[in-house]
Amino acid sequence: MSRFAATIRIVKSAPQRGRILGAPAESTRTLVGVSPAQRPLSAFGAAALRAALDRALERADGPAGAHAIHEMWMRGELSLNIERALAALWAVAAESVPDWLPMRHFERLPDIYEIALRFERGAKGRSNVYLVLLDYADRRDEPHGLYVGMSRYTPAQRFDQHKAGIRAAGSVLRRGLEVLTGPTLHLQQLERGAAADIEERLAETLRAAGFFVQGGH
Repeated sequence: MSRFAATIRIVKSAPQRGRILGAPAESTRTLVGVSPAQRPLSAFGAAALRAALDRALERADGPAGAHAIHEMWMRGELSLNIERALAALWAVAAESVPDWLPMRHFERLPDIYEIALRFERGAKGRSNVYLVLLDYADRRDEPHGLYVGMSRYTPAQRFDQHKAGIRAAGSVLRRGLEVLTGPTLHLQQLERGAAADIEERLAETLRAAGFFVQGGH
């Protein structure tokens, strides 16, 4: 039985937030600070990804586990398997899980990455584009929506402000689940005008792709 399978049974009720087969014999520390958009495990087969996850759980290695889960997610792995993998990783490596790994599974994360990566950063400044996952399970057939925003604060700081009622968008205050840090990692510290333009166009593009979007203005 793999470490992953054994861990699932042990942590199945745990709260959620956030040397590989066929790969060079490198330390998993090489994955620290690597953007998920780079997909460093994209060349691995399914067995290699499982081995990567097992090794990360064994070592309590948050970055390595996050990249393994992320790659599985981008390939359309079953939601139940992603949820179990997230629970297992958070149970053993909560302190080192990177903040770009979502705390819960939702099916269209790969589409969000694909759309967000179409936008290129411009001149450097102080503004950040961010996304928030919204909960509409009580109102819509599709349970999730997105909020697109821009702020001089970091995405995490701005999300906390929304939830505290500070210049808050009602959708985030009432329905915000978490910041989706990964897709917009490349859209941080932008010149204000460029950030405002990307915020609007990103929201429009996500809507055109069938997402229920708030904000973006």
